Amino acid sequence: MSGRAELVRELKSLRKGRGLFAGRVLERVGPNLRAVCEVWDGDGPAAVRRKVATRLAELAEHLPADLRLAALAAFAVNDEVRLPRYQDRVLWVAIRLDRDQRTVRRRVDEAIDQLAELAFGAPHGRTGEPAGAWRTTELLVAMALDRERPEVLEQRRIVADQDGLRELDLAVSLPAGRCAMDIGVFYGGTPVDDAMAASNRLGVALALPGPLSKGESHDVAVRFRLPAAHAMRPYLVWVPRRPCELFDLRVRFGRDMVAPRVWTLHGAALRDVSDPVRYGHQYPVDRAGEIHLRFRQLTPGLAYGARWEPGSEVSSHD
Repeated sequence: MSGRAELVRELKSLRKGRGLFAGRVLERVGPNLRAVCEVWDGDGPAAVRRKVATRLAELAEHLPADLRLAALAAFAVNDEVRLPRYQDRVLWVAIRLDRDQRTVRRRVDEAIDQLAELAFGAPHGRTGEPAGAWRTTELLVAMALDRERPEVLEQRRIVADQDGLRELDLAVSLPAGRCAMDIGVFYGGTPVDDAMAASNRLGVALALPGPLSKGESHDVAVRFRLPAAHAMRPYLVWVPRRPCELFDLRVRFGRDMVAPRVWTLHGAALRDVSDPVRYGHQYPVDRAGEIHLRFRQLTPGLAYGARWEPGSEVSSHD
């Protein structure tokens, strides 16, 4: 089953009962929806609901008015339609659209199909890129684990999809608490505020040196210093939202460590990233205690990167 088809299945499951406001939301939000909405390990129920609601509302802005109303009601995104049962919300939409409930259910299914297309960079040109209208074409990530506080250097080339782009909000996913993580800009922008490492930050907001025109590229580099190796999980992956030309990944385990067994993830499903059953092709660690991987022509919604035996642990990027 494709990532898009799996996302459709997850969305249809999520609409049941109270939708986003049903109990055990952490279990109800599947791996593909987590990737689309940038939900990460460590996010609590309130954060998960907020991220999913925000992302679905962003995507729904590209839908016709009737499908947008049906979609937001189906998941109980809006306050006025947070009714306890899915059929109650269907009836609510039916009254407002002056249609029967069977028609509304078809509209919800159609809306879910289109939301999944948008999220995965559908052929009809709409995309799920965050507000800001830019996309990553190249991402270079280097992580050093052979030190007391592991470090990640992320170098990114972005392209503006609209004129007048002035700011980037770079999503980060590091399982350590933000308050314990140092973040610094190497080049390409200025932090918008001093709260980059605050516990409620979802990303790194950078003001660009000047506005970009549509189609213009720009390079930025950000360094993350983590609190300790034990705070991280044994993988580092990227899940692009839109087609990307290059993801270059280096991980340094160090010569003083026993080299772990490493597996590459090349277009993997999200569930395979942390699956205890080994997935992917084994990859050798060189004599310097490093791995170097290159992925080209990445497919949106799939995971690329590496995972290794627990012991020297790392995080996930997006």
